[in-house]
This record gives sequence, C-alpha cells and structure tokens, in this order.
Amino acid sequence: MSERTATITRETAETAIECTVDVDGSGTADVDTGIGFFDHMLTSFASHGLFDLELSCEGDLAVDDHHTVEDVAIVLGTAIDEALGDRSGIVRYADRRVPLDEAVASVVVDVSGRPRFYFDGAFSQAAVGEFTSDMARHFAESLAMNAGLTLHLAVAGENAHHEVEAVFKALARSLDDATRIDERREGAPSTKGTLDG
Repeated sequence: MSERTATITRETAETAIECTVDVDGSGTADVDTGIGFFDHMLTSFASHGLFDLELSCEGDLAVDDHHTVEDVAIVLGTAIDEALGDRSGIVRYADRRVPLDEAVASVVVDVSGRPRFYFDGAFSQAAVGEFTSDMARHFAESLAMNAGLTLHLAVAGENAHHEVEAVFKALARSLDDATRIDERREGAPSTKGTLDG
C-alpha cells in the first residue's frame, strides 16, 4: 500500500460498511455490497482509476438499494478525502469523456476541497438488475460531497447499463488524472497555498 491510503468504517441502522482505498494502487478490487451490478460498477471504478479498493457493505436491501448506494458513496468519498490528505502536489483538475457503445459520459472535476455537484442528462431505463439507474447520479453526488470535489457530470445514450457504466468509468479516469502527483509542484495547487475549502 502507498502512503495515500485510508480505511473508513461506518455503521448506521441502515448499513454497515468497511472500506479501504489506495489512490496509488494497481486497480485491484474486492467488493461486496449485495447488489451485483453495483459491485460490477465499483470494480470497474477501481480498475479504470487504478485504485485498490476493498469494500463490504451490509445494507437494508429488503427496503431498496438507496441506502446501500448512498452510504457506500459517503464512505468511499470520505476515504478518498482522507487518503489525499492536504492534497499537496496533486494535478487537481481533470476532465474525461468515456464512451460505451452508444452511450457517453463526461466528467469535469476539481479536487478543490469545496464540494459542488452538477448533472445533465437522464438514464434510458429505470433500473439495471437490482440497481436503480438514477442512483448512479446520486452516487456521484454523494461521492463529490464527501471527497471534497467540484464535479460536473453529463450522460447520454439509449441503454441504461451502458450509460451507468460510462459514468463510473469517466469518474474513475478523471479522478485518477486529478489526484496524480505532479512532480514539478510543491505544496497545494492553489495560489492560496491551501485546498482546505
């Protein structure tokens, strides 16, 4: 594991989550949320972002998938924020467009410490397996709020599976780009000298 690693646990009446993330990993993932498609998306997120991710969640899936997806995003975002520390030396900004067949997702991110989220688009079907399609949007929003990201996300397509998968891959690629260390830089990438909000 690299120095930029964090482990977060969170337990509520709705979910119990353990998460370890290494932002300088090789893309390995061990994920179990109880939602097969969500596991696939988180594994894809780790693989395409080159993050090492260990995550388990026991959630109230008898209700629906909302609490599980939202709380995983909260915990993962918190872990990424903690792993990045004071963000010294990072690239900070990135943007990626990722296609998957007819679908395309666009992500523009600023690892700013100031959480904001904007979304443009819609998902073509209501669900993919046991995963509610709009939870991809809510996952990205919750991740941004807890990782301290300004995040602009857009998606278009005709197949919700492709649209959601493109979203997770674009998130991964842009975060990998933005969190990389720029060897030319010392300290925080800000004229203020800090990225603390």
